Amino acid sequence: MAVNDDTFSMSTMFDALPYPNGVSGSIPPPGFPPHASSATNLHAAMFSLMTSCEGLSYFKETISTLDKTELQRMASLLTSDSDYFMAIVTNKNGSKRVQKLLGISDDLDALFCAAILRRFLHITSDKYASYVTIRAMIVFEEEKKKAMYEHILHHALDLACDQHGCIALNDIITDADDPYYRNQILDLVAYNALRLSNHASGNFVVQHVLTLFDSRSIRNIAVSLRGHCIDLSFKKYGSYIMEKLLKAEESSMVVVVVELLQCEGDRLMRLGRNEFGSFVVLKALIMTTKMSRMDLFWRLVEKLMPFIHLLRRSHGNNIANILESLKLRC
Repeated sequence: MAVNDDTFSMSTMFDALPYPNGVSGSIPPPGFPPHASSATNLHAAMFSLMTSCEGLSYFKETISTLDKTELQRMASLLTSDSDYFMAIVTNKNGSKRVQKLLGISDDLDALFCAAILRRFLHITSDKYASYVTIRAMIVFEEEKKKAMYEHILHHALDLACDQHGCIALNDIITDADDPYYRNQILDLVAYNALRLSNHASGNFVVQHVLTLFDSRSIRNIAVSLRGHCIDLSFKKYGSYIMEKLLKAEESSMVVVVVELLQCEGDRLMRLGRNEFGSFVVLKALIMTTKMSRMDLFWRLVEKLMPFIHLLRRSHGNNIANILESLKLRC
């Protein structure tokens, strides 16, 4: 069967596949007509190789038989059409196998980089395809990685507010090895910390940045959230962020505790009794002690003590226990 010189070797491809005629009996990937042609068969065969239920070891064994030229043609076929590439990388097996092809050579990476950038947001916010972006950010060389970073910065907030994109963004932040781009992403998260803290997915990015113990980012997030600590403490995810601010470092702890001290007594009492806020108040008592800020600790105790009986009959029982132990010492 004749094929063009710029396509992957049909004989190599068909010999590698576990089907008698080299083509799966399954439905071809989206975008390809049902009538058979050599090009359609080749795409369908490649789709089968990339997404079949055969183990990953089988795929690794298959590509190990290919020379540099054949690998280049394979990558060219995989990335020649954006919809075709998306159909592969959004497949669980397809994603894993594309990841195995990344980092083999600079020429292959150039093709994959271009394909990822064409559909960057869709790929990086997909449950399976996002791992292709994550892997690319580890193995790509500097020039391609820079192009990827530019797209990450442009789409960072969209990724942060996506169920799967926020996971990918967190992984990218963790592995970021370029100081300039890492700081740019961290600053973007910190500047938008309030918006992200109120988002079901975005809050996980703020939490993640706080766990990196980057002092500059911690201070910037604390500044962005100043004046909103009480409101956030009443919310599930917001309370997680407040707890992380309390334990991150003294400066961020002070921001949260000062707001607790400035709010009206009955509001602090309601916060202490709240399902989520009680953990923030309890963490404030613990961290002011651990960080030797006894001035803040005793001011907080003084403000809470009149409500000990109300705290006892609520989610604030552990707060009441601390207050009770202090009464017994006096």
